Amino acid sequence: MVHALEVANLSVRIRLPDGEVHAVNDVSFHVDAGETLCLVGESGCGKTITALAAMGLLPASARVTSGSIRLAERELVGLPESELRKARGNEIAMIFQDSIMSLNPAKTIGYQVAEPLRVHRGMSKAESLERAAHALALAGVPRPKERLANYPHELSGGLRQRVMIAMALVCEPKVLIADEPTTALDVTIQGQILELLDELKTRLGMAVLLITHDMGVVARVADRVNVMYAGRIVESAPVGELFAGSRHPYTRGLLASIPRLDDDSNKLLVTIPGVPPDLRSPVAGCAFADRCFAHGNDCRLRQPATISDNGRHHYACWHPLGPDDHPPTEALLSRRRKADTADVAILEGQALVKQYRFRRRLGRNQSRTVSALAGVSLSIAPGETVGLVGESGSGKTTFARLAVGLLTATSGELRVGGEAIYSLPRRRLRRRRRDVQMMFQDPYSSLDPRMKIGEILREPLRIQKIGNRASQDRLIAQALVEVGLPESAVDRYPHEFSGGQRQRLGLARALILKPRLIVADEPVSALDVSIRAQVLNLMRQVQATHGLSYLLISHDLNVVRYLADRVGVMYLGKLVEVAPAESLYRRPVHPYTASLLAAIPMPDPVVERSRPRLVLRGEISSAIDPPSGCRFRVRCPRAQALCAEQEPPLRVFGPGETAACHFPLREPMNVG
Repeated sequence: MVHALEVANLSVRIRLPDGEVHAVNDVSFHVDAGETLCLVGESGCGKTITALAAMGLLPASARVTSGSIRLAERELVGLPESELRKARGNEIAMIFQDSIMSLNPAKTIGYQVAEPLRVHRGMSKAESLERAAHALALAGVPRPKERLANYPHELSGGLRQRVMIAMALVCEPKVLIADEPTTALDVTIQGQILELLDELKTRLGMAVLLITHDMGVVARVADRVNVMYAGRIVESAPVGELFAGSRHPYTRGLLASIPRLDDDSNKLLVTIPGVPPDLRSPVAGCAFADRCFAHGNDCRLRQPATISDNGRHHYACWHPLGPDDHPPTEALLSRRRKADTADVAILEGQALVKQYRFRRRLGRNQSRTVSALAGVSLSIAPGETVGLVGESGSGKTTFARLAVGLLTATSGELRVGGEAIYSLPRRRLRRRRRDVQMMFQDPYSSLDPRMKIGEILREPLRIQKIGNRASQDRLIAQALVEVGLPESAVDRYPHEFSGGQRQRLGLARALILKPRLIVADEPVSALDVSIRAQVLNLMRQVQATHGLSYLLISHDLNVVRYLADRVGVMYLGKLVEVAPAESLYRRPVHPYTASLLAAIPMPDPVVERSRPRLVLRGEISSAIDPPSGCRFRVRCPRAQALCAEQEPPLRVFGPGETAACHFPLREPMNVG
């Protein structure tokens, strides 16, 4: 049988100054027309290098050392670059992970989408632009002819990703490779993109190779799954069989490390200890042995042979798991201390408004206002975790920056520990800021690359004039041990640590002043699932030890479910729903909240494919000119005339539950 794409015994090496990385080792798989094959695994396992080899886009330092890559009946390995160029973008195309980095900022959208047609089909400028507009429409881009003249920076992340899809599909290729196409997108836009890819695969009869670390996405779209580790495929099976009965310990660990909406939120996530091996030298035995809970002595001596259960499910393991074998879990956390209603709130925002004014030339100079926050009131009690969710542009990060004092509200009041901070004297304000610290989304960019870790952690102590050098050293050592890092880390620079370790350093820096509240802005969004589980467990443990409060900003509602006691849902600068986490996830009130929850891909193919599909159309409106009345009405399936005329008031729907909606999903409480 001729497959759309067939990779056989592929090996790729990458030359480095200090050695050669064995990035891909003897990898074999195939994808057929109308099929989606998912490649999953941690960063560095070889997924993207495999895809780049198939595209003929390996960097100059990398080379295919053995194996075959066949596109239908044509062999691509060893093909001259001129011939590869004819196939690339025409018969096989790729959607890259980072759309803003992949699109040329100096060229219009129309030029970039039409370019493959001019190169491969010899079309004229007018004809190629007409086809480009059609491809943009096919990819779900609104007003496609108008978008032809736009530049990448003028589009949102979701629209840029759709442009990338249009570029890949404009020549109707037989094979589409999608490398993490939804990683940086909001859950609602992710749902739209996944639905679009599935629809186009069926309509055009393409073979799709999807690279992802999100097992929920795998459960939603995959027909078959290949699990990669240390450059090898360690397990391969139809998606249902893999989730129901994975046999390799690595696969079982990946699936168990994912926070789920239907899990007990008081249970620690399973973690995979250690890190993947250094591939600069060949591994004699199983590369996963040092991290495996089921390993034996033979695992370090020889590479495991590939075993097949039924001709469809393959795995390479000396000690495959049975249905009742599970990774070990740590003891359950002690129950988090619930806030006493008499306690003074750690943070309390009342009717907070944040506006930005800017000028631009529209025939003449005109001043415009961006409404980033529009009357938000929210409090956080001692020992409580409050999650803030919503799409990009909803105001979550603006509220977080107000909370830590990086921004000042246009109007409204912000209290920390009962004190109105905008009226505090400068010295008192600096002292009060010890109580609220921030854990940033990207720890690498928030840690000074020129400073050693010891000085990075000492800096806030020095600014706050806490202790002498000897006592500061003790506090630094204590903070490092608490986040699971050695004391010797003080003499190293940020670039010498992995992403998970840098996030631990970010938490250590936030803890060093012994705050009462940590504002965590997307703290695990850039991490692999296994490392993410370690950081989330650590945050729970630190909270239990110190009685901390968290303000958690995230677009991952599974993560929020795992950490949060209460959840606030924001839309276009407004807080549209606040409720205890259990109630909000089980019985949402606002249609927007229900749309967010429905868009979350569940890491279970049976559950995921039996759920009613509710895809939220369109994108969030502009904060420069928000809709009248209810700001969500232009996308709401329940909107009526009243929604455009009046802004909905916050109403009570249960203990601790409030929502602002004229036509909610359930009736409010009778508070009279």
